[in-house]
Amino acid sequence: MPILNNEKSKDIEEMLKAGVHYGYSRSSRHPNAKDFIFAIRNNIEIFDLEKVSQKLGEAKEFIKNLGKEKKKIVFVGTKIEARKSIEDTAKGLGMPYVSQRWLGGFLTNFKSMKKRIEYMEDIEKKKETGELEKYTKKERMLIEKDFQKLKKFFDSLKSLNGLPQAMVIIDPCEERISAEEAKKNSVPVVALVNSDCNPKSVDYPVPGNDSSSSSIDYFLKEISSAYKEGEKLAI
Repeated sequence: MPILNNEKSKDIEEMLKAGVHYGYSRSSRHPNAKDFIFAIRNNIEIFDLEKVSQKLGEAKEFIKNLGKEKKKIVFVGTKIEARKSIEDTAKGLGMPYVSQRWLGGFLTNFKSMKKRIEYMEDIEKKKETGELEKYTKKERMLIEKDFQKLKKFFDSLKSLNGLPQAMVIIDPCEERISAEEAKKNSVPVVALVNSDCNPKSVDYPVPGNDSSSSSIDYFLKEISSAYKEGEKLAI
């Protein structure tokens, strides 16, 4: 067994505390996840945390370089366990995010989606200036209904002026549509990927528990730290 340096040993200890090592049952394992499995305990597959650490390191290096160039990243995680952490992480970095529902075609039909965001912002401006008062009560109600619907799905994405330089996804199987759109548009994806999902479906897979809030928090904390580290090195 290889000797771990103190830093890597500390990282693995933190991953253990966060429960990153828990996969799913062997029967649900994707064939391509096999290389990352260390053992099986009570029918639950256990990830090899040394390999997880290596893949996380690769993902962090990629994110760090994006931070150096201050590139835009879209964070995606609509599972209940992921929503709060996705929102907090993205807001902390000033990044766009999706925590409710990914609207199909957001990347593949971005120009049309951007027009809807601009329409939402136009309504918001008119509300603030009182310009909506010239409409009838019924018209204002319809406009408000439309605005609230747009706000629910687009408010967290309005800072995006073009395709992002990367996406960070929690569970690309759950977020299959967003992951596929990213691939079609050549947008690199960093993802926390459990044993039931194909790690080769994304550019920077990090094998690990994507159903635990503590594991998701750990993953996103590391990604956020890497971006901030890159920002400090920005010229």
